[in-house]
Amino acid sequence: MAIISPATRITPPLNRPFNHRSTLASTSSNFLFLRNPTPIVAVRCQKPVSDGVSSMESTNHASSVSSSIDFLTLCHRLKTTKRKGWINQGINGPESIADHMYRMSLMALIAADLPGVNRERCIKMAIVHDIAEAIVGDITPSDGVPKEEKSRREKAALKEMCKVLGGGLRAEEITELWLEYENNASLEANLVKDFDKVEMILQALEYESEHGKVLDEFFISTAGKFQTEIGKSWAAEINGRRKCQLTNIQRL
Repeated sequence: MAIISPATRITPPLNRPFNHRSTLASTSSNFLFLRNPTPIVAVRCQKPVSDGVSSMESTNHASSVSSSIDFLTLCHRLKTTKRKGWINQGINGPESIADHMYRMSLMALIAADLPGVNRERCIKMAIVHDIAEAIVGDITPSDGVPKEEKSRREKAALKEMCKVLGGGLRAEEITELWLEYENNASLEANLVKDFDKVEMILQALEYESEHGKVLDEFFISTAGKFQTEIGKSWAAEINGRRKCQLTNIQRL
C-alpha cells in the first residue's frame, strides 16, 4: 500500500507542550498549551564508541535510541490524560486515552476472522488511532471544534510526533495507519472504528453500573453507526446487557 503523506502542516492551536530540543523548540511558542502539563524530563548519556564500530554507526544508533525514548516519553501523556467525555459526566477517576486504546487492541486480537481483514494491522491501528492526543488532548463534540479543524490539529500533532521519533520507516507506518483510520479507508479501518464505538459503550455500561448513572448519550450517538458484523453483534450484546441492568435497577 502506498504511503499517504499528511497534509502540509499549518501550525494549529495545539494544547499540550513537549519541549523536544531539536524539533519542537522553534514552534512551541505557537501552540496553545493545556493547563498544568505533565513535566517531561529527557536525560541523555553519550556512550563511548565500541571497538569495531565506526563513529558514524555509533552516532546513528545513539540518535535512534534517543529519538525512541523521546517519543515514548511524549506518549506517556496518553497514560495520564483522562478521556474528557467521562470527566464531563462527573466520573471519578475515569479511564485514560491509553486505557481506551489498549482495550481496543485486545478487541482486535480476540475478534473472529473476517475475510480480507489483516488482524495485525487492526491491532496496530487500534494502538495509534488516538496517538495525536498526546499533544492535542481529547477533543470531544462538547468542545465545539469542527471536525475539519480537529483533524487538522491532529495531523499537525502527528507530524510533530513523527519528527520526535526521528522519521524513518516506523514513523511512516504510524502515519499511514493513522490516516487510513482517519479516512475510514479500508476494511481494517471500518473494523477498528467499530471497536472505538464498542469500547466506548462498554465503558459507559461499566460506569453506569459502578457509579449509578444513566449515560444515554453514548448509546444514542453510536446507534446504527456500526459498519461490520462484529461491531453490530458486539454492540447488540452490550445493549442487551444494559437493558437487563436498567430493568433490574428499576425494580429495586
